[in-house]
Amino acid sequence: MLRLRLRCRALSQLLPPPSSSPISQLLGYHSRLLSAAAPVVSPNPSFAVEDYLVSTCGLTRAQALKASPKLAHLRSPANPDAVLAFLAGRGLSGADVAALVAKDPKFLCTKVDKGLSPIVAGLSGVGLSDPEMARLLSLAPDRFRCRSIVPNIHYCLCIFVSYENLLSAVKRNFYILTSNLERVIKPNVAALREFGLGPCAIAKLCLAQPWLLTCNVECVRATAVCVQGLGIPRGSGMFRHALSAVAFVSEEKIAAKVEHLKKTFRWSDAEVGIAISKAPNVLNKTKEFLQRRSEFLISDLGLEPAYIAHRPVMLSYSLEGRLRPRSYVVKFLKANGLLDPDRDLYSVLVVTEKVFMERFT
Repeated sequence: MLRLRLRCRALSQLLPPPSSSPISQLLGYHSRLLSAAAPVVSPNPSFAVEDYLVSTCGLTRAQALKASPKLAHLRSPANPDAVLAFLAGRGLSGADVAALVAKDPKFLCTKVDKGLSPIVAGLSGVGLSDPEMARLLSLAPDRFRCRSIVPNIHYCLCIFVSYENLLSAVKRNFYILTSNLERVIKPNVAALREFGLGPCAIAKLCLAQPWLLTCNVECVRATAVCVQGLGIPRGSGMFRHALSAVAFVSEEKIAAKVEHLKKTFRWSDAEVGIAISKAPNVLNKTKEFLQRRSEFLISDLGLEPAYIAHRPVMLSYSLEGRLRPRSYVVKFLKANGLLDPDRDLYSVLVVTEKVFMERFT
């Protein structure tokens, strides 16, 4: 019996305790590894999105109430805080930030390191300053989060020459920032070049009609063909103005406008063609606008339709601010022998207000 006890005691000293067995050691190491590699982050139970939008972002309670459902998944202010710090670093004021978040609440969910910082670096690389980026951020925060914004701005800066012109176009068409550069924007510019427009003309046209950069290229070509059909040759000085006048207007509506011009001013087909080729913007005028000028120029002043057709810019002048008062001054001066009776009315209408006052008053 004594020998058996001694043997058991010796065996117990040779075996490791249960807690230090290989299996226990492996489980303990695995548990420690998981804890180190993926620490558990407990959500902040006191974080309320709506209150955060009001107290930290500067939104009104009504704005916060509208925006908070888009941020309902947020459980911590960590990422929004990082975004707000990023915006402050770009020079945005508190009012700018509030307007941006109200416009695009999901901007607060953007990753600064992986999303915003690379875009800022790219825009800095194409020459944009922090104030210029701040204006772009305020204008189109949802577009700012898209990687395509960097190559698009780089290319479009070459078209518009100045950032101010680009920003003016973007205000009217945000898709300039995100449309596919290779499949949409570049083919549209190439189509405009095919019809004889040079860089300066394209810049001015796309500033007036920025949608020409992002629409279907076939729409651009169809518009150019329509302009040619009006008798305005490609490459002419008025081709760009005509493109701007008829862009995104159907052929049926353009035909109806031409017929209305012929009827209102008693023009022949040739005369209406002359008028449009000299002043394509007459196609944009309302029926009332044209009717009032027809009554004054033809009925009151007795001008011939052909005379007006060869000088259609008169139709763009203000009736009460230029046409009527200047024509009355000319009539008075001629009646009192103070002006050559053969003095052409048009020569008086086209001069600036300063020149008119110096010469005729």
